[in-house]
Amino acid sequence: MAPGPAQGPEREVRVDVVVGLDSGTTATKAVTAGVDARVRDLVSIGYPLRVPGPGRAELDAGRLQQAAVEALTAVAARARERGDRVVGISLSAAMHGLVPMDADGEPLGPVVTWADARAAGWAQALVADGRAPALHARTGTPVHAMSPLVKLSWERAQDADRVAGTPRWGGVKELVLAALCGGAQVVDRSCASATGLYDVRAGRWDEEALAIAGVRAGQLGEVLPTTAVLPGLRADVAAATGLPADTPVVVGAADGVLANLGVGAVRPEVAAVSLGTSGAMRVVVPTPTVDPGRRLFCYALTDDAWVVGGSVNNGGSVVRWASHALAVEPGSPEPHGEAADELDARLLEEAAQVPAGSAGLLCLPYLLGERAPWWRSGLRGAYIGLRREHRRPHLVRAAVEGVCQQLALVRDAFAATDLPVREVRATGGAVASSLWVRTLAAALDLPVRVADSPEGTGLGACLLGLHALGALPDLDAATELVAVHDPVEPDPADAAVYRGLRPLVERSTDALTDVLTVLDALDDTPPAPV
Repeated sequence: MAPGPAQGPEREVRVDVVVGLDSGTTATKAVTAGVDARVRDLVSIGYPLRVPGPGRAELDAGRLQQAAVEALTAVAARARERGDRVVGISLSAAMHGLVPMDADGEPLGPVVTWADARAAGWAQALVADGRAPALHARTGTPVHAMSPLVKLSWERAQDADRVAGTPRWGGVKELVLAALCGGAQVVDRSCASATGLYDVRAGRWDEEALAIAGVRAGQLGEVLPTTAVLPGLRADVAAATGLPADTPVVVGAADGVLANLGVGAVRPEVAAVSLGTSGAMRVVVPTPTVDPGRRLFCYALTDDAWVVGGSVNNGGSVVRWASHALAVEPGSPEPHGEAADELDARLLEEAAQVPAGSAGLLCLPYLLGERAPWWRSGLRGAYIGLRREHRRPHLVRAAVEGVCQQLALVRDAFAATDLPVREVRATGGAVASSLWVRTLAAALDLPVRVADSPEGTGLGACLLGLHALGALPDLDAATELVAVHDPVEPDPADAAVYRGLRPLVERSTDALTDVLTVLDALDDTPPAPV
């Protein structure tokens, strides 16, 4: 008998990889993947979200740039150890940030993030004077305190000379490009389309939006396609990372749209749900599309793929709040890291014993305010229908249901815009919980397939980079390439409960908006870090 194959650990195959560098609100992650769409490595470099006063949420711009270089350096070293060859870098960035910059792209202040709420009054003024619908229709970005348009408008009211005199205004992507590549200030079409300053159909900075913001087109970056390839790295970055100076850098896209690509939700009727600290639901369409009800955003993925969807401020954060508020003894230190994760898991196990509907308890989970589908500043959370027999598991389950109902309202906006959804692909820390996945499936009344890798955004950046470099001819191939688990089907009885409760969520939010807004205005407590 001929001898069989040698036994022992399988030898790792060396491959060409792209680094997906994802600069987010609390960390920069570097992911490597090849054309098989398998994540081979991950490095994460964290940094604090600073909350120096009421309504403020900022990042140290220099630290953000430093983290990008550190993450790239670490993941490149690990690729070399495996024998992989880094053939390119592709960038993902958090949307809606605003930072002043000098003519060379160096930051002149902190990054004002999407979570900063100081411009809420200016968003309300633009809505009140009737300009918001047309701005939303042209730019694809809801008129909300998160958007750079509204932030700049607010900044202009404080100091118009500073806004007009700052050489450059940019966001997270411009900072990272300046740190890695230097040279002229550029931005990708995806991040530009999330500023509220860019006409998504005309393909240029919007004149009315610029006038409202008080800036000139020359103060903003040159807009490039998301697949544009820059010639290489700064000499100092190449030396620090050990990568060749001529390593191609793909300008990439915004984090939200890349999450769709990273879970393979790029074909019609397949939606992506991200459910981490916050959440979002998105679908890909071939041309810019804004829903008539102005409930959804529209941002670019590529020139012929646009992502329509809605983001919710509150996701897994509602359970973390419940852990601290309902399960930690007064005076005891709040758990962090693995201890906090274990406490969250215990509360979710308790909540799973409660039937759908939480015994008639409704939660409006607006602990961090809310975006889609309302886009109203000043919303706060509420429990409705509270009775003495309700206990902690009911409160936790109602909060989970409240988040999933918000995502179902986004799905309803898709249906009203003639964008049917047949399947959902989900990623994010929260979907590690079976209760979250089952509740999401029932609230959406759709099968949910959880992505094999939780790093959907970073993987999406890798896939876009491979496409830009010619190694992945068709982005639609991501639907078959990206690994997902078997679908979790919605429980019919639970789906019926949530379908019946959803109109009450809408009616309760409408009825309580004025009350919640007044309460918000009376409170000067700084918000907790996101």
